[in-house]
Amino acid sequence: MSSTALSTPLNLEGNRSSVAPRRDTRRNALIASVSALAALLLLAAAAFHGYIAWMVAYPYVAPVYSNPMEAKQLSYSDITFPSQSGRTTVSGWYIPAGSGHSVKEASDRTVILSHGYGANREETWVPMYDLASLLNRLHYNVLMFDYGYASKQYRAPATGGWEESQQLLGAVNYARSHGSGEVVVWGFSMGAGTALQAALQTKDIDAMILDSTFVPSPDTLFENVRQIIDLPRFPSLPLIEALLPLWTGVDFNKIPAGKVMSTDYDIPIYMIHGTMDAKASYQSAETIASRQSNPLSREWIVNGGYHEMLYREHPKEYIQRVALFLSQVNQSLENDGATA
Repeated sequence: MSSTALSTPLNLEGNRSSVAPRRDTRRNALIASVSALAALLLLAAAAFHGYIAWMVAYPYVAPVYSNPMEAKQLSYSDITFPSQSGRTTVSGWYIPAGSGHSVKEASDRTVILSHGYGANREETWVPMYDLASLLNRLHYNVLMFDYGYASKQYRAPATGGWEESQQLLGAVNYARSHGSGEVVVWGFSMGAGTALQAALQTKDIDAMILDSTFVPSPDTLFENVRQIIDLPRFPSLPLIEALLPLWTGVDFNKIPAGKVMSTDYDIPIYMIHGTMDAKASYQSAETIASRQSNPLSREWIVNGGYHEMLYREHPKEYIQRVALFLSQVNQSLENDGATA
């Protein structure tokens, strides 16, 4: 054996140093891949929940298909007015009392119909035209309008009642400025919840009829989203809450849901709700009704009734109850005026 071969040392350190960079490279590549995948998943989750938030802010609403004259032979005027906040513009119809009859006596009483989320002023499943015709026969002016999220001409995002209450107050201001001494708001679903928000801010609403009241809050909005797509509460609710202001400009946590539920309003309120309502629990209507101390306030909880279907399910009783409530409100206001 050669002495030269025996005297040559093995380069073990050099071998180890060549293996270490290869291991580091593989580890860094793995970390980079996992990080990229995590970032991609987070981006996808944000985009998905951003789309959900956008759909909440801009729901699909069918276009207006008719008008009071075509539907019920009621004369009307196209009207436009600003919201009380001045941030949005509102369009609708004004139907003067007696417009469907030969005798056209002026009236100083107006009912404003406040439609629900996902609908427009017609809200056919209620149905609004039938109610407008009923009110016309009872000698009320009727004001029907679109909230911003339902408007084609003056499109605005849904804000859970934050700006919608200002649009409703704009309608109240319109009725008052056109000679109405008595203004009643008849609201449905979120339109009823919006009416309660509006009544916190004004003394110009004399009474309210609230059918299938939906009080918007992050929790109730999320539960309704879950009826369309089943999402986990976490992280979906925090993500939707965080992303909604990007589309609406409104933090839904600012909606005064707690105050709406606990306030004793000083005007007569008729709460109407069904026990089978899957969108807004009848217990919430009972809670609001239990807070009221006005002697004309009342509630009608319809056993087996569904969301906004109470008129269709019990038309005769519904009309009788509402007509009696309106007559009592009118009589009370007239008595107050006589003693003032």
